[in-house]
Amino acid sequence: MMKKNVMLWVGAGQIGMAIARRMGYGMKIIVGDKKLENAVKTAEIMNQAGFDVVPLEMDLSSKESICSMIAEGQKYGPIKVLVNAAGVSPSQASIKTILQVDLYGTAVLLEEVGKVICEGGVGVTISSQSGFRMPALTTEEDELLACTPVDELLELDILQEEHIKDTLHAYQIAKRCNEKRVMAQAVEWGKRGARLNAIAPGIIVTPLALDEFKGVRGDFYKNMFKNCPAGRPGTADEIANIAELLMSDRGSFITGSTFLADGGATAAYYYGDLKN
Repeated sequence: MMKKNVMLWVGAGQIGMAIARRMGYGMKIIVGDKKLENAVKTAEIMNQAGFDVVPLEMDLSSKESICSMIAEGQKYGPIKVLVNAAGVSPSQASIKTILQVDLYGTAVLLEEVGKVICEGGVGVTISSQSGFRMPALTTEEDELLACTPVDELLELDILQEEHIKDTLHAYQIAKRCNEKRVMAQAVEWGKRGARLNAIAPGIIVTPLALDEFKGVRGDFYKNMFKNCPAGRPGTADEIANIAELLMSDRGSFITGSTFLADGGATAAYYYGDLKN
């Protein structure tokens, strides 16, 4: 079997697909999703467009599952690219599940891939504008989120349920943690000649977002994009535009960063019509 550079793609949704289509040509792509049928459907669409994609059942909340996906990828060649677009939203899951998937799972994934990423490799993880909505943490709290060993992360005092108001707060702190882990892990990835960044999208039109629009927080989201400077939600391809910069040679001096792409919603939240 001829070896190829390998892309690990976690979360078989619209944003991940847009990035994989932009960056995955000529590579072996392993797409993992908690729902195998999602990965299979996505792989079929991609393969019919000329890509080389293998679907896999993968649970981001499980270190064992993450390591199994990495091992599967290594069968085909060196791990060159990571695209992490998996996660759960505040209206989809409990506080515990959000912290287990979005916070712990992402931390494990970045660390484990960082152990094997090849020289010249790149990674991008999809965070959220929500991480920018929460008041600043202390320097000590930021460092704990960034550097605590993954197996001890969920034991941190600030992550105990009595200190978390609701699922939205859990989501915000998970995304803040993503930002800090990307900074810390970029240092480790750099030792292997690889780069790692995050993108924090605002409201992007996907099947998940459409569910949110119809749900209990629907009016909140509609108001958010109506009153942000862009005056509309974004598209997955607009997020892929940023990923293409970050993952290509044009972004070779960018690592350890989180790029906010929310149509100005965060700006309006602090200084405009979305201000509380």
